[in-house]
Amino acid sequence: MKNAHCIHRAPRAHRIVAGLLALAFLFAALPTLGAETRGVVNVNSANATQLALLPRVGPSVAQRIVDYRKQNGPFKKPEDLMLVQGIGEKTFQLLKPYVAIAGETTLNQKVKGSRSGSGAKSSKSSQAKASAAQKESR
Repeated sequence: MKNAHCIHRAPRAHRIVAGLLALAFLFAALPTLGAETRGVVNVNSANATQLALLPRVGPSVAQRIVDYRKQNGPFKKPEDLMLVQGIGEKTFQLLKPYVAIAGETTLNQKVKGSRSGSGAKSSKSSQAKASAAQKESR
């Protein structure tokens, strides 16, 4: 009778193991799924419109990237973008996840990039405080 009970449990154990394996494969695939949906811009083949989809890159910086590429040839590494006027270290750090130097451009929406910290808010609050101080001194 003991063996009959163990045999009955075997299919259940197989289902549990199969379920765990399926979950493991699902979790292993998640990082690659996110990378596919994020999209990238190939800075060596993209036009100015595609380059303008990058965070903190508008039409004028996008055109500078195209002009730089025409004058100097293809970018050898993503960091070479910092050689373009208007792209410094901070901007490059925002661009980096979306930049490729080979392959297809897959980004199809403008990426909203913000400055680190809340520079805009703090300057507005500073202006408001200055304005209030001027009113009080009158």
